[in-house]
Amino acid sequence: MVTTSRKTHGCPAPSPEPEVSATTGEVPPAPAGENELTTLRDVYDALVGRTKMRAEIIDGRLIVSPLGTFEHQDMATTLAVVLRPHAVARGWKAVAGLGICTDGTRDPYEPDVAVYPPDAPRWGAREVYASGLVMAGEVVSASSVGDDRDHKPGIYATARVPIYLLIDPVSEPARVTVFSEPKDGRYTISTSVDLGKEIHLPDPVDFLLDTAVFL
Repeated sequence: MVTTSRKTHGCPAPSPEPEVSATTGEVPPAPAGENELTTLRDVYDALVGRTKMRAEIIDGRLIVSPLGTFEHQDMATTLAVVLRPHAVARGWKAVAGLGICTDGTRDPYEPDVAVYPPDAPRWGAREVYASGLVMAGEVVSASSVGDDRDHKPGIYATARVPIYLLIDPVSEPARVTVFSEPKDGRYTISTSVDLGKEIHLPDPVDFLLDTAVFL
């Protein structure tokens, strides 16, 4: 996982010397169409489409990480498959790897699974606003422990996502937690069970999830 922060430490690296033409002695102009990247969002937008890595901006950090392990991907796909019939019956979509962004800052995220209505507001062609989600689901991996457990609940609660489902196979013992009732940037209710047991996803989803499917 590669993390880039808005903060810098120490002295900046010296700028490379410009190339000078051997025939004219002049410095050639910068290539046309190259824009200066001044924000983390600019850097993110430049990365999207050029890499198969997963990129998110979390708590002022640009985090670029490889796709999850087979087990991680299998859990995320299984969750989407299990939720899809219930979601479709309610006129929603349940997908893995949806690009979303927050209102205002447009910080981008990619929850492992997202449930949302087809008319959820979008930013451009690539991202759905987090405020339009019905549920966000994350599968914890060794590299995402802090973000999925500590930062994502606040991010999704601030966006008023009704439900945040956290599948945590890394914890001892493995656990599944449902966060609900967002208020003032935090979820006011959370319920946890050991992985393998049933857990209820409250309204608006209202679904009894048998987490034995992840074993």
